[in-house]
Amino acid sequence: MSAEKSEWESSQFRKYDLNLEEIPRLHCDDPRVDELMQKNQPVLITGSNLVKSAVDKWTLDYLEKNLDKSNHTVFVSRNHKFKYFDEKKIYSKTSPKGVEFSPPTKRVEMKVADFAKKLNEWKRGDERLYLQESLNSSMGSTIVEDFLKFNWQFVTEKKNKYHWGELTSNVLFVAMEGNVTPCHYDEQQNLFAQIAGYKRCILFAPDQFECLYPHPVYHPHDRQSMIDFDRPDYTKYPKFKNVKGCETVVGPGDVLYIPIYWWHHVESLMRGGPTITVNFWYKAGPTNLEYPLQDHQKVSIMRNVEKMLLEVLQEPKEVGPLLRTMVLGRYSEP
Repeated sequence: MSAEKSEWESSQFRKYDLNLEEIPRLHCDDPRVDELMQKNQPVLITGSNLVKSAVDKWTLDYLEKNLDKSNHTVFVSRNHKFKYFDEKKIYSKTSPKGVEFSPPTKRVEMKVADFAKKLNEWKRGDERLYLQESLNSSMGSTIVEDFLKFNWQFVTEKKNKYHWGELTSNVLFVAMEGNVTPCHYDEQQNLFAQIAGYKRCILFAPDQFECLYPHPVYHPHDRQSMIDFDRPDYTKYPKFKNVKGCETVVGPGDVLYIPIYWWHHVESLMRGGPTITVNFWYKAGPTNLEYPLQDHQKVSIMRNVEKMLLEVLQEPKEVGPLLRTMVLGRYSEP
């Protein structure tokens, strides 16, 4: 990959047995940026100045001094993995009867000063921390001032050009080095802006859906892959051997476009200190169906069918057998 190798080495990467290509790294003025984004293809964009007002300023010390002094959301993990789960689905009516779910991380409220202290004093064997908080007008006047100076013209132009929906949130992520967000996909368009430190991002197209074995929609880990990239079980998930993806390293000032429904697996590079990122999440725009359908549209259809069956059957265990009965011997090749 062509990022600044003086700041990181491939030896900092976690080792995965994956077939990966490099995500194009292009200046924001390069016309190929728009060609890729128009096709819902990922691209690493340089020179946009999207978060220039925060780059080289938003260090852990700066956030400790200037971020709102109230509590902030911090996730705690006993290992390096921070796998998302939907708290609403743990005790919902659609949760599978007799199946217990033990959250892999715990959510706590913590002041930035306490978070920074734990990071500075962290030693091997301690729990890992990951701060995740929406940016808004209550985050402290200095932070808000920096936030308002973001290059909003850049993101607004992209939103309008590709007919995205409204901006839903800007989330601040502050991760310890070595933290990993396991493979998952989002139902929103994402401009992933790096402010401090370096992150390795591994992406997979929507057409790799069956190779990545997502949890069922009723599960708290909905939209997350069931595969442990560190120890993949090829007996249980044989198609994972055939998965094809792409990767890049994002550094300060870089913006990675993660298209809607694209899987992404993100790791903060080790020996680089805390990483600071801000996401720009946009709703999907109006759907104009043109045939053949795009792969992300097919994933959306599958999700909707699965949700509809679950709502009608009221029993998660009946969804799979019903789908198999519908297909077996009727839609398979002779």
